[in-house]
Amino acid sequence: MNSSMIRYILGSVLKIEAAFLLLPCLVSLCYQEKVGVIYLAVAAASVLFGVAMTFRKPEDTVFYLKEGCVATALCWIFMSFFGALPFWISGEIPSLVDALFETVSGFTTTGASILEDVEVLSHTALFWRSFTHWIGGMGVLVFLLAIISLSGGSQVNLLRAESPGPSVGKLVPKMKHTARILYLIYFGMTVIEVILLMAGRMPLFDALTTSFGTAGTGGFGIKADSIGGYSPYLQWIVTIFMIAFGVNFNAYYFILFHNVRKALHMEEVRCYLGIILAAIGILLIDTLNIYGNFADALRHSSFQVASIITTTGFSTGDFDLWSQTSKTVLVLLMFIGACAGSTGGGIKVSRFIILVKTIFKELNSYIHPRSIKKITYDDRPIEHEVMRSTNVYFITFVILFTTSVLAISFEGWDLTTNFTAVAATINNIGPGLELVGPSRNFAFFSPFSKFVLIFDMLAGRLELFPLLILFHPAIWTELYAHKSALKRLKGRKLGRDGKTKNKTLRRK
Repeated sequence: MNSSMIRYILGSVLKIEAAFLLLPCLVSLCYQEKVGVIYLAVAAASVLFGVAMTFRKPEDTVFYLKEGCVATALCWIFMSFFGALPFWISGEIPSLVDALFETVSGFTTTGASILEDVEVLSHTALFWRSFTHWIGGMGVLVFLLAIISLSGGSQVNLLRAESPGPSVGKLVPKMKHTARILYLIYFGMTVIEVILLMAGRMPLFDALTTSFGTAGTGGFGIKADSIGGYSPYLQWIVTIFMIAFGVNFNAYYFILFHNVRKALHMEEVRCYLGIILAAIGILLIDTLNIYGNFADALRHSSFQVASIITTTGFSTGDFDLWSQTSKTVLVLLMFIGACAGSTGGGIKVSRFIILVKTIFKELNSYIHPRSIKKITYDDRPIEHEVMRSTNVYFITFVILFTTSVLAISFEGWDLTTNFTAVAATINNIGPGLELVGPSRNFAFFSPFSKFVLIFDMLAGRLELFPLLILFHPAIWTELYAHKSALKRLKGRKLGRDGKTKNKTLRRK
């Protein structure tokens, strides 16, 4: 276990977070809010810890998937802690547990909130709260890969540990260039959305924070009614971009480099869009009697389907008041999620495609026992390792989900609240139903339940295993063994140096 490299990556991430914390300081200057001093102090503390951890560069910069998972999980935990400090120190969120819940919800692009009235927050806090979505959407380690170089396959291992989806591949031969391309696409799409929102007469601050939430598929709003108070034009813009950010970013790469046919041929993207159209159709029929006219019903249905399947969590109204059919469709979309390689959460469309094809293959083997048929995905055979990891993911997801529902059930809240609270956090969506519906929040849960949901948010964003691996005893045994080995090597080196010095003195 390369613990020195894990330390170095963790320090680098803290320095990046310190740089990001300077942006809310600029916002505080623009709005003349004194709270910006606290953000500056936390940024200074973050950079000091970062410099201390990266002062000595590791001799061995190669690490494997297990180190990538440990580094990723620890980075997200430390990043969330430092990101929560400004909320807590400023008193805008008096409880440290609540501040941590809000920040983890931001970085994991969940959008679940403990705030009763979001509009009482300062512009500085509102900006940082939404900006955490943008940071977490693409991933801070992807940003790190864009600016530093690692040896061999280490970059792929780090990207695999953070990027959502069953598989991660390179767009170009060098991983560093792949990370840069992803962030350029991400940044470009965010800028386009800001411009289109401002064209609809949305104020710059509102356009920035809304775009951060849309790009990261997070869902933190700066208004009490989320997006409901904005014009139909602005709601349609947000709807379109929510769907766009839920698409696998590989498709945009193919389009940019004149391979539109390959982008359109991506099986996951076609299924993703097909599910969206089918869900909109069901909700449209079901909500016509609520809104009274086709245009409004189509707008609200499209918005809510896009918001839930991409795990953004914005809302234009209280969908908890819709019919049981509509709510059932939305809950199913919570679990399906967006495409792999997007900023969206959930189980991912690609995993469901693989699962359905595996079921059909198994049924076919019952009918034709001697037949040998391979499962294909995008006209390529699926490797057994991908199928195995997909099945293991589903099993682990179910175990973690049921355990979490059981853990928070001891507080006595109703099953719908508990079920959708866990579904909304582990799938990184935000709002659920009943007591955690779009017009309510998670403040009523006890600190214990909040920690359970914080764990679920982190596990869901990191695809379960990078966080769960921290609880494996072998990891800590290897870390301890690595440190002990380093001490022994240093001792031997010092011993050899001492003997050399004594020999030199005797010669003199």
